[in-house]
Amino acid sequence: MTQPDVNWVIRERFGVGESPVWDAANGRLYWCDIPAGIIHALDVATGNRNLWEFGEPVPSLGLAKNGRLVVALRNDVIVFDPTTGTRAQVARIEHAKTDMRLNDGKVGPDGAFWVGSMDANPGDAPAAKLYRVAPNGEVRVIAEGISISNGLAWNAEGTLLYHSDSRGSMWLDCWDFDRGTGATSNRRRLRDNDEANGRPDGGACDMAGNYWSAGPSASRINRFSATGELLDWVDVPLKLPTMPCFGGEDMKTVFVTSLGSGEDGRDGIVQFRADVPGVPVGLFG
Repeated sequence: MTQPDVNWVIRERFGVGESPVWDAANGRLYWCDIPAGIIHALDVATGNRNLWEFGEPVPSLGLAKNGRLVVALRNDVIVFDPTTGTRAQVARIEHAKTDMRLNDGKVGPDGAFWVGSMDANPGDAPAAKLYRVAPNGEVRVIAEGISISNGLAWNAEGTLLYHSDSRGSMWLDCWDFDRGTGATSNRRRLRDNDEANGRPDGGACDMAGNYWSAGPSASRINRFSATGELLDWVDVPLKLPTMPCFGGEDMKTVFVTSLGSGEDGRDGIVQFRADVPGVPVGLFG
């Protein structure tokens, strides 16, 4: 892939800009600032912005029915209505350590919210987990022994689930996935990343069957094949990119959020054009 033009969407510093989600019905991009406890929204056609404050960390979000959002907080998964401001709890997750919280989360093709936790001080026994939260509030533990759960994404057919750990061996794994039941099987290691190529952060899939992963330590977005081969990458002006998100009318615009770097002019959200469209995100419930 030829290096595309990368343009700024928003040039400002967020604490941890994460979890960009494209709302195709409204031409809107959502994202969160985790430590600030804020969800942002941008109308890409008009430039109009909105924000909602939650008073605690907001690690991730997804689209839900009737214009609502499913939102991960420190321990809770809630459904939030941006129009009315109402909140309804779906589930509460208790962590093994007091300083842990939820992290990367996405709605799967099964209609559930998949969310992992993070253990900032894992030592020799990382305690983070990956969960499946059903619309009825049922919580299922999918994987354990993780440091920072990240990189959730599904292929177009909904038959493969990708998942990574951003700390430790910095691996990228893949499961076979049943979109009807949310069952996972045949977990396998696709690759171990490193700081030079970019430790794995947030991910997304394209319609050609490839997996895109933010590599904050290398200031780039990596594109991997379904078998874990590094195909190419896009260098971005963000110091620490956190997650790619496909959007726009043709789903070929890739939006990228960033972690606050402390370097002037290298934080915010950028966009570039991909040569294939991305996989649309799921809808909770």
